[in-house]
Amino acid sequence: MGVSRRPSAIRVEIGELVLDGFRADPAHVSASFERELTRLVRLHGVPLAAHGALTVDALTGLAPLPAGLSARRLGQELARAVHEGLSGHGEVTP
Repeated sequence: MGVSRRPSAIRVEIGELVLDGFRADPAHVSASFERELTRLVRLHGVPLAAHGALTVDALTGLAPLPAGLSARRLGQELARAVHEGLSGHGEVTP
């Protein structure tokens, strides 16, 4: 019988999201971002941290987002982009 290696808790801390060129309300973007990232982490975990704790200073090289998105959609798309980075796509600066 195998023992599950899945962590009992996952903590993702985002220090700052910089949104240049967007007109969406930052509070609504933030709330949508947090909901979607929480959903994605619960569903898929954080693949880059599969072998233990991980600290990342920056995620770069992610797909650009269109400037005209609603706050809800912008938050969702940002969360998906961040999760993609945490899944090994994009460039990670440890």
